[in-house]
Order: sequence, then C-alpha cells, then structure tokens
Amino acid sequence: MGSESNVIMPLNVRDPSALILVNRAPDSDGRLMSAEAPEPVDREGYANQPENAFHRAKEAPLSTFSIDVDAASYANVRRILNEGRLPPAGAVRVEEMINYFSYDYPEPTGKHPFSITTELAACPWNVKHKLVHIGLKGKSSEAKTLPPSNLVFLVDTSASMYEELELVKKSLALLVKELREEDRIAIVAYAGSAGLVLPATSGAEKKRILSAIDNLASGGSTAGAAGIELAYKIAAENFRKDGNNRVLLATDGDFNVGLSSDDELVRMIEKKREQGVFLTVLGFGSGNYQDAKMEQLADKGNGNYAYVDSLREANKVLVKEIGGTLVTIAKDVKIQVEFNPARVRAYRLVGYENRMLAAEDFNDDKKDAGELGAGHTVTALYEIIPVGVDTEDDPEAVDALKYQKPVGTVDSKELLTVKFRYKKPDGRKSRLLTRPVLDADTRFAAGGENLRFSTAVAEFAMLLRGSDSAKNLSYEGVLEHARGALGQDPEGHRAEFLRLVEAARDLDRQKD
Repeated sequence: MGSESNVIMPLNVRDPSALILVNRAPDSDGRLMSAEAPEPVDREGYANQPENAFHRAKEAPLSTFSIDVDAASYANVRRILNEGRLPPAGAVRVEEMINYFSYDYPEPTGKHPFSITTELAACPWNVKHKLVHIGLKGKSSEAKTLPPSNLVFLVDTSASMYEELELVKKSLALLVKELREEDRIAIVAYAGSAGLVLPATSGAEKKRILSAIDNLASGGSTAGAAGIELAYKIAAENFRKDGNNRVLLATDGDFNVGLSSDDELVRMIEKKREQGVFLTVLGFGSGNYQDAKMEQLADKGNGNYAYVDSLREANKVLVKEIGGTLVTIAKDVKIQVEFNPARVRAYRLVGYENRMLAAEDFNDDKKDAGELGAGHTVTALYEIIPVGVDTEDDPEAVDALKYQKPVGTVDSKELLTVKFRYKKPDGRKSRLLTRPVLDADTRFAAGGENLRFSTAVAEFAMLLRGSDSAKNLSYEGVLEHARGALGQDPEGHRAEFLRLVEAARDLDRQKD
C-alpha cells in the first residue's frame, strides 16, 4: 500500500499502440469503450512528496504554507479504485482528498472575502495528541451575479485523448449551458498543430458554440505548448478588465512541450498570470495520465486543477461549483501558524507537502500562493504533541546548550495563533488577518462534523499512502468516523466516500 515507485515518464514518449484507432461506440458517460481493446501501458506520472515530519515548537515555532483548492487527487484516486487497484502513493495528496468535499463553514461577513473557522479536538489515531482544524469559506455568488467571463477552451484532441474526447465534449457542453450573453468563449484545439476552432463568441450563441464543440475530432501527435500559447493570445485579445479572464485546458497532460524546456512553459504561464489571465486545468484519461505536469501548470497559472472521470464529476466542477472554478475572489492566500512552545512540544501539518513556504515568504508579497474561488472551502489539519507527552514521534531533540541559556516562554492559554494573508484578485498588496486558538481538552467524538469528517478523509489518504502515521489506523476506523459525520449530503459525495473506503479495504485484503 503506497509502496509503488512513482516514475514520471518523459511527456514526449508515446506508446505506439496509442496511435491505433479502433472503431468504438461511446458509452452513456461519454467514453469510447471496447471489450477487445488491450489494456494501456501504465505510465502515469506522479510526483511523490515525502510526508511532512514533526517539528519541535521551540526550535521551529512557525509553520507556513499556501492554500490549495485543487481536488484532482480525490477524483483520480476514485478512478483508480474503480478500476480495481490501489493508487500509487504519489497519486494521493492528502489536502486535495480533504478539499474535494465542501464543509459547513459560515458565510463571510464584513469586508474580507472569506470566513475563518478553527477547532481543537483529540487526535483519533493517537489520543495523547491533539488535532487543530482550520477552515476557510470563500464568499458565495450565484451564477447570474458572477462577473463577465472571457474564457478560452483549450482542448487536447491528440490520439492519446481519443477515448476521452466524447467525455470532454459533453463536459464542456455542461458549462456552455451556464454561460450568459455577457460571457465570451473561444475554442482552441491542438493535435500536431494548434488551431482556432471558434473565435470569441457570446454565451447567447449556444447553438454555435455547441456545434463547434461537437465537431472536435481526435488524431495526430500533441503540440501542447503551441496550443497553450495560442489560447493565451486569444484570451489577451479579448481581455475583460471588468471580468474573469481564464484559459481552461482539457487534457491528459501527455503532450510535447514544444518550447525549449518545461521551465520555459512554466515561465510563460507565470507571465500570463501577472497579466491577469489565469489557468484552470481539467484532467482526463488513464494509462498515460500525467498528473504531476498538470498540477504544476495549474499551480503556476493561478488556477485550479480538477480530474474529470465522469459527467457527474464534470457537473460538480463546471456547474455546481462554477463560481469556485472560474472566479477568483482572493489570490496569494497564505497561512502561517505560530505555536506556543509552553503548550506545544511538536507539530506536523497533515498534507500540503508541495505547498510549504519559508517563514519569510509569508510577508513577501512577491511570493506566489494559492487562490480561493467563490464559495470554495479550504481545510487544513495539524497534529500536535502537547508539552509533557512522551512519544516516539518526537523529532530529534538535542542536549541542553552549554553556552546559551534557553529562551523563556510566555504564560498564555493560547495553543497557537493562525495568521492569514491574501490579496484582492487585482491587488498587489496583501491584507493580514489573525486568529488565536485557545488550548482545550475535547474528545474527538465531541468535535464538530466538519472536523470529524475531514479527519476521516485524512485518515483514508494516510492509509492509501502507507503513511508512517497510519500504523494505528484502519479502514474500519475511517468508516466509523465518516459515518458519524456525514451531515447534509445532498449530492451523495460523502456516501460515495464510504463506498470507496470499503473498496480500498477489500483491495488491500486481497494483497495479503
């Protein structure tokens, strides 16, 4: 479990068998299926980050990270489990598993675009430890009140996307139905070379837009960078100072760079980000799926990253959560936690391994961080070892120094202080918010539903990753915690979570 190597294959290496097109009929969900088709060579690309370690509060009292609203990892893990196998460790990003779900945080009031929620309870996998739960909720907006959008659909129509193209087309059609007259949409396709399929068109001309989408066809090798360059060019030509300017890239990530290097592509996306055009990445496909590439592009493009494995997921991302997907309400959102060493012996952030920042980055407004969309929720968990608790998880301690006296601590009931920085979508100077968290002894079972369900998801992710912290965890324990915190589940996502945990449990048993 979580022991597979996660090799990132070169993105310009293509399985020759992927170029063989077989006549197949689409299934009801938009995929092209064939019982006779051979299984693809599994060369999916993941970046497996080492798990965050414990840090002693006396030596390292500050923990700083960027928020992450991506949810691709959960949907991709679901796809892998539904294929009848356990995911590689690199496919499981704990924070994305947690943030796939919405949480019942209060709507923001006042001048700031998000609300802040904190909670403290005992840690279920080690009752001597504590869990700190931090939640953000972006201000919600109805679709009709969103600012006008200048969107460019950038669609990978290469041979590797053949089986997924029908799902891509049906997914984009869902979004088109939500467009208004003031919205503009253009379509760029790339396969071998990039081309403009549809110039910027009013959202009122739905028949014309849907016809252009329906006429997309696959074939040829992939010129991904050329497509991205053209899409950004079209977005710039139709730039809306009063609106949302965004490129939506639909791909499996298996494209030739075209530019001199991956780094050059990233630098181009960063430059366009500074010019006000953001990037949303929609992942499709399997077998050659390049997760690491797409996460990096969305991260550098001030956008979000989702994986679409079904029309149901497309409806979640592009209809139900359209505001969060398309509209940024706060950018460069950073969190810094200062721990009180008089009460905290050590701590670790659960997940966010590739979102960690240096302490000095918190006050540096030139340092990029994550974006928060309209209505989005963001959740983070810290595991804390209180002062006075003996534990083998304690990080390396050192003997008392001979030439320096230990620094004293402040007598306070506060366990920690959480600080937040964010900018307005068009702003350059950040704003600061601060929230102290008082120490308390609260049983896990007495914690709120938000804390308990997000913890169950974190436990599941740690089990799938083979985490060092998972030695006291079990699938049955995850199910117990999740079932007790299902809350309101109108779309059935939390009920589906239970089914995925059961599927992973059964697959794990088959290994023994």
